[in-house]
Amino acid sequence: MTKPGEKKLQILQTLAGMLENPKAEKITTAALAARLECSEAALYRHFASKAQMFEGLIEFIESSLFGVINQISAEEGQGLQQVEHILSLLLNFAQRNPGMTRVLTGDALVHENERLQARINQLHDKIEAALKQALRVAATQEQISADADFGALANILLCYVIGRWQQFTKSGFTREPMTHWAQQWPMLCFTCLSQRSA
Repeated sequence: MTKPGEKKLQILQTLAGMLENPKAEKITTAALAARLECSEAALYRHFASKAQMFEGLIEFIESSLFGVINQISAEEGQGLQQVEHILSLLLNFAQRNPGMTRVLTGDALVHENERLQARINQLHDKIEAALKQALRVAATQEQISADADFGALANILLCYVIGRWQQFTKSGFTREPMTHWAQQWPMLCFTCLSQRSA
């Protein structure tokens, strides 16, 4: 017999799997229940609403990303390397989890409860704050200027990531986020380094 926690995870994994269909219609609890071969009532024993299911996915994304971001901040001494590893993580996560990328871009949340988009906006803000902190570390190491606008730089980097996520989802998952990363990181790094004091 499936334990309650296992069933919840199974529901979230199935939801994420359904989001991987780039031509998917709006996901209904009826379609989700059919995929799981259970009743809609069985779904509601684990989640009070579909919005709560999406919140479960967002919590999974957040804990997955920030578990690694915190590790990068703790273990990587160089500020610009922290930035590089964080960006690479964000692109890799999307490439491995196309369904969750639709959640990260808000694409899967268009017809859902508006508080879900607010949660994603907060997640983006947290990522931007982590990048800003890594840039501050880079400045203390004189990798970039102490006078650099860390907020503006962090925002450029976040916009780059969100743009790559958007291309991935809008292309039906054909334009992979890691494509051109090896060529683009030096360009992004140059943008940061150009903030170095003369």
